Amino acid sequence: MLRGLYTAASGMISQQHRHDTVTNNISNLNTPGYKQKSAVTHSFPDMLLRLSGVEEGGGRAVGKLNTGVFAEESIQINLQGDLMQTNRFSDFAIVSDIEVPGMNFDASGKAMSADGSYVFQPQAFFTVQNTNGETRYTRDGQFKLDDEGYLTLPDGSRVLGADEQPFRLPDGMTFNQLVLTSGNQLVDPMTGASAGQLLITRVENPNMLIREGDGKFRVGDDAAGIRPIGANDRVELKQGYVERSNVDSAQSMVDLMSAARAYEANQKVIQFYDKSLDKAVNEIGRV
Repeated sequence: MLRGLYTAASGMISQQHRHDTVTNNISNLNTPGYKQKSAVTHSFPDMLLRLSGVEEGGGRAVGKLNTGVFAEESIQINLQGDLMQTNRFSDFAIVSDIEVPGMNFDASGKAMSADGSYVFQPQAFFTVQNTNGETRYTRDGQFKLDDEGYLTLPDGSRVLGADEQPFRLPDGMTFNQLVLTSGNQLVDPMTGASAGQLLITRVENPNMLIREGDGKFRVGDDAAGIRPIGANDRVELKQGYVERSNVDSAQSMVDLMSAARAYEANQKVIQFYDKSLDKAVNEIGRV
């Protein structure tokens, strides 16, 4: 009976984790470049039941008994978000559809290799430098110019250029007079002068990035697969646009209600076990 209590309690905890994840997605529905997360749950180690006496040296498997679930970390869904036109010359959006030879990625951005392992589609990110001088990655292209002419995020992080230095407009230039070329160069069409190029980084496995908040990510101990995009990478930069979050609001509401109903179901199971224990102790125990 106590096993049932633990199973129902673990279900409540996992559904609470799922509910919190979906709530966080909904709260970031209008955050530029936000990538929604999905809660992952697994069963406790399976208990294998066997019938004894069927044959010498073993028994016949009759099934599995899962004694609950536990909530693991939330995985990031790196689908391309819709673009929203802002007509601000300092706003940029990344359109990324990087191919890997021999891999056909599904709608969630993953494929299965010949050896049966999952391969995730590489993604492109803006490269920024936070106020501590540390390199971070983001899909939020809602930039602005500070008083010194540097291109920054709202929190003060500076956007890096192709030379891996903070991108700064040359004196006398404004974004209003710059046009983005097919090679991602910002040039003045009247004079042909170039203001530079933004550094776009390719991340082989975006699920290895660690979310820090404010739409920024950092790499862990293993930085393999982090490099600037190549000429053959299917990555396009658009000026005057920002990428919206890829959160599906309708599906999020369905998931939110589903998590609440599952939580209530586990709660009812705990109440049932509580009444059964009360009857066993206070009524049957007196007989």
